Amino acid sequence: MSQSVLSLKNVNIYQEGKSILSHVNLDVKHGEFLYIIGKTGSGKSSLMKTLYGDLPLTEGEGNIVDFDLVALKEDDIPFLRRKIGIVFQDFKLLPDRTVKDNMLFVLKATGWIDNDEMQRKIDEVLDKVGMKEFGNKMPHQLSGGEQQRVAIARALLNDPELILADEPTGNLDPQTSAEVLEVLKNINANGKTIIMATHDYALLMKFPSKTLKCEDERIFEVVQQRTA
Repeated sequence: MSQSVLSLKNVNIYQEGKSILSHVNLDVKHGEFLYIIGKTGSGKSSLMKTLYGDLPLTEGEGNIVDFDLVALKEDDIPFLRRKIGIVFQDFKLLPDRTVKDNMLFVLKATGWIDNDEMQRKIDEVLDKVGMKEFGNKMPHQLSGGEQQRVAIARALLNDPELILADEPTGNLDPQTSAEVLEVLKNINANGKTIIMATHDYALLMKFPSKTLKCEDERIFEVVQQRTA
């Protein structure tokens, strides 16, 4: 499929009145895996927040999974986020609920009703990330890598067209980071579009893919140097 899942044209992004990124032009096709790199404060997270409706888009044109970001209203945001899976650096699991109950919370919040269907979906997504046997564990009983796998499974619950991963390996050691990225790459290989913000250049070398860099308020594609 060549249809775009995300299109930005002449977009300017602001946070608290300060210009963060200017003249952003970006087109992401279904099935792509895209890295966004850059130093802390370069605009990676601001771009991600704009894409999932946390920051309003006021200048330029933006369309993501058939939502117009400029025309996006507060009431539209929950519907947008049902079509986008979001993975954060700090997992954001509910600490007082088991893994399965974390999943159940999301499904019920997004309109699922049938208990059998919900259980089947939970088992399916946990299986995809290698966490099916951990459904009755509490978050504090899991390692950081295991918690992030659960967070990725949670992002898959509503069969999103696009997954936004904002520094998903930022709190993980190199080995665990590679394992988590392997999970994301497998999900991408099965047809999901993934945009991942990261500052971990070692991962880019190990798992090369199309890469954009945020620098000096601009975003541009960089050519990776492949190692032998």
